[in-house]
Amino acid sequence: MYQDEIVLCSASKYTQKYYLNEDFSELPQGIKEELKIMCVLFTEDIGGVIILLFDENGTLQIKTEAYEEDILYDEIGSVLKIKQIREDKKELFEQLELYFQTFF
Repeated sequence: MYQDEIVLCSASKYTQKYYLNEDFSELPQGIKEELKIMCVLFTEDIGGVIILLFDENGTLQIKTEAYEEDILYDEIGSVLKIKQIREDKKELFEQLELYFQTFF
């Protein structure tokens, strides 16, 4: 886990797994499904790992990682995809930040 940050969820192309932090199990099912779909689709399109986390200010951050030897990871595509996700999911992210600041 990242220091002073709380992971909301993540997905990995390498392990073919999705993770939702159990601290967020009370989120509505629709939001949990939307997060899962978004993360899994990202790793299918781009590769690597995507991590959504809250920083020390309660702001939702998106981070990606990839194995150094992963030649299929699309680094440029990841930047563009994250920008698209931020635009498309702006309202969802604002709601998640409000949820986080209220309950954590």
